[in-house]
Amino acid sequence: MTKIHVIVGNETLEATLDDTQVARDFASLLPLDLTLSDYHATEKVADLPRKLDISAAPDSYTPKAGDITHYAPWGNLAIFYKPFQTSRGLVRLGEFDGPMDALMQDGAFPVRIELAE
Repeated sequence: MTKIHVIVGNETLEATLDDTQVARDFASLLPLDLTLSDYHATEKVADLPRKLDISAAPDSYTPKAGDITHYAPWGNLAIFYKPFQTSRGLVRLGEFDGPMDALMQDGAFPVRIELAE
């Protein structure tokens, strides 16, 4: 398990990546500076610099609040703050270890994701 920090303004949120090939591929991109925006009042999304290797990942996933995922068809990061239906091409990367209130902002906003020390 890989610990990461999601930094929003002056707040640092802790999360843990799964021990999977796709999560390790995501970790190899860190640190990342991204701009998150809202999608369907369910998730925060941002484009990644490249698609992740999903060759060993399941075909679909049913996200719950707090999940950090990769939507393979679009190549983006998707952080769910509400549960959603099973979605083909959605791959779980990990989850937040605690509250993620700092992500509940309107409009687009910057975040930095980095490996925890």
